[in-house]
Amino acid sequence: MSPRLITAIEIDGAGGHPGAWRGPEVDPAAILTGELAVRAVQRAEAAGIDLATFTDALEAPADVPDRVSVRLDALGLAARIAPSTDRIGLLPTITVTHTEPFHVQASIATLDHVSSGRGGWVADVSTSAEAAAVIGRREPAPAAETWREARYVVDVSRRLWDSWDDDAIIRDAASGRFVDRDRIHYVDYQAPSFTIKGPSIVPRPPQGHPITAVRVNTPEALEAAADAELVLLPGTDGLSDRVASIRSAGSPRVLVSVGVLLDDDPVAAARRADGAAHLDHIGGVERLADLIAGWSAAGVDGVHLRPASLEIDVPVIADRLIPLLQARRLVGTPRREGLLRTRLGLARPGGAR
Repeated sequence: MSPRLITAIEIDGAGGHPGAWRGPEVDPAAILTGELAVRAVQRAEAAGIDLATFTDALEAPADVPDRVSVRLDALGLAARIAPSTDRIGLLPTITVTHTEPFHVQASIATLDHVSSGRGGWVADVSTSAEAAAVIGRREPAPAAETWREARYVVDVSRRLWDSWDDDAIIRDAASGRFVDRDRIHYVDYQAPSFTIKGPSIVPRPPQGHPITAVRVNTPEALEAAADAELVLLPGTDGLSDRVASIRSAGSPRVLVSVGVLLDDDPVAAARRADGAAHLDHIGGVERLADLIAGWSAAGVDGVHLRPASLEIDVPVIADRLIPLLQARRLVGTPRREGLLRTRLGLARPGGAR
């Protein structure tokens, strides 16, 4: 267990509560321009939070009255936010089941370049008939098959990132040589459902390998945790045992992922929570800090907070919770320099394999 907990927030529309967009503090138009997300991530960064994740799915949001029935593409939103921030990590969710692995890795590598070494992704899968119909490339598959394929996608992505040596770019205008072809390599990769010759079309990312995260919310996803550097572990039941099961297969950083609604007034908190699901903490900041201390003792490496409202809960997290965790020495003072990998205590991988 790291002496300094990793801190993360999730960006999901106006917040995890399906009615968050209806609050008087929210400009609904700002959801679709990305301004709401930009503001939340900038607040998180100023407070010293290490990274932000962005939800996404191939399936369209349900068209339900009183709910936002559209969402911004997570990768595009992270790329939009990258120039407006300078330290916080950016990890969009990317569903690999119906998308080309070559394009997936190129997009993540580009995000890492755009963010100067702060990029990553949350690898996800889809088993639904709706997503299969949207893309039209293949029939839906069971979870075990899609997660098995996802592990191949993670593997080939890293090989493609390594297909360019760090010093492959020359930029010698006098000789007209801008790339050393001997430092760019084929990968010749064969998986059961795809084949890639390579090399990548994007130079090696600043981090070597952008951060790969997996949300472990099913037994099938648990197997993929062995290939991840970060694991997001929803819920707190049986936390110690679940952390131990993840670590038995590898050594990722494990973040407990919790939905939070922060309000010291029980009546106001209950009113705001009406209609919400999957909230692990409804209440005050002091109590949440106590819970985080307990989760730390259970062996997690960090906490992934899913705020019910970006406009209400993120300022409370930034202005009250993070300073309280710093005072309790559960998190350190923010480090503003270097690659995201370095700040998370992860070594930068070497070159081509």
